[in-house]
Amino acid sequence: MHCVRTVTDHLYWVGANDHRLHLFENIHPIPRGVSYNAYLLLDEKSVLFDTVDWSACRQLLENIAYLLDGKPLDYLVINHMEPDHGASIEEILLRYPQVKIISTEKAFLLMRQFGFHVDGHECIEVKEGDTYTFGAHTVTFVAAPMVHWPEAMVTFDVTNGALFSADAFGSFIALDGKLFADEVNFDRDWIDEARRYLTNIVGKYGPHIQLLLKKAGGILDQIKFICPLHGPVWRKDFLYFIDKYDKWSRYEPEVKGVLIVYASMYGNTEAAAQALAAKLCEKGITDVALYDVSNTHVSYLISEAFKYSHIVLASVTYNLGIYPVMKNFLEDMKALNLQNRTFAIIENGSWACKSGDLMQKFVDEEMKNMTVLNERLSLASALHDDKAVELDKLADALVESLQENAEG
Repeated sequence: MHCVRTVTDHLYWVGANDHRLHLFENIHPIPRGVSYNAYLLLDEKSVLFDTVDWSACRQLLENIAYLLDGKPLDYLVINHMEPDHGASIEEILLRYPQVKIISTEKAFLLMRQFGFHVDGHECIEVKEGDTYTFGAHTVTFVAAPMVHWPEAMVTFDVTNGALFSADAFGSFIALDGKLFADEVNFDRDWIDEARRYLTNIVGKYGPHIQLLLKKAGGILDQIKFICPLHGPVWRKDFLYFIDKYDKWSRYEPEVKGVLIVYASMYGNTEAAAQALAAKLCEKGITDVALYDVSNTHVSYLISEAFKYSHIVLASVTYNLGIYPVMKNFLEDMKALNLQNRTFAIIENGSWACKSGDLMQKFVDEEMKNMTVLNERLSLASALHDDKAVELDKLADALVESLQENAEG
């Protein structure tokens, strides 16, 4: 049975929702599912913008067949070749053998690498600034390399103002009947998953996102719809989401607050983290988030690290090093190019306490544009009353730094 939604006149969402997949890219949990978005334009010529993951191919085919109503599919535009969007290409080619494929040179290279038999079809290579007309609708193609694969492009329909934005402006969470961002409470229910999607999938490529935002800024007054490959379509409040993307891709904090991430074997380091959180709240800093690095998937920690201005790393020493899952978190922050944060450190060790120095060295030497506060809470096994002054000093240093940030 078909399941389609109208975006605007002659343009339809023909994608699908997936609640069966547990791990996006086989690494990121998606407990609320994900959508695979594809769009069909019915003009003098019919045009399919992207496909879907193989698991959702049947739904895509039913949706297309319903709207075409026996007519042929004339064009297939591939903005992004990653298999969660490109896996159904060959099935489209088999069902519609006369279809012409429009994409970038690198995308065609990837199609062949993945084993798609595209060479029996007319392949139209496009580049930045090229245009194509399908009847009443004319589109222009804009290169978007590394957002988040090198072949990516976005397509702008200058007739109806629809920007097919590929992986940009996407989000985790299945649509489940909704289509537009204004049909949900995005700021309450979706923003955390949108941030988790962007920061973990494309976070490393902030400069490339900035370049795409500059290109979009030049036509912002013409954009009427932003149609991503995951998540809802935007038809209003563009600046709200663009501002989020601008901050995330410049590695600027979204919130002046404190993220506390702790690694605790027997609960003692956790107790110190809780004590610091309480001290901060007593001192008026209530935007505090606390996570156990051992039982929180790192994708959530990365999302929160992109959100908050200050990060406290609280780690036990393990085999004379940083607790392994805390080290993994540090490595992920480095890999995703996180910058412009202020760190504080809590270290613990029953003997030969090394984690604090090692965490500071990692932040100082392996990451960019980071500040580590001089104040540090050092524990020998557990937090005792004799460390009350040290705890207070650390809390005060965080408060002072936050106030300086706010004034700056």
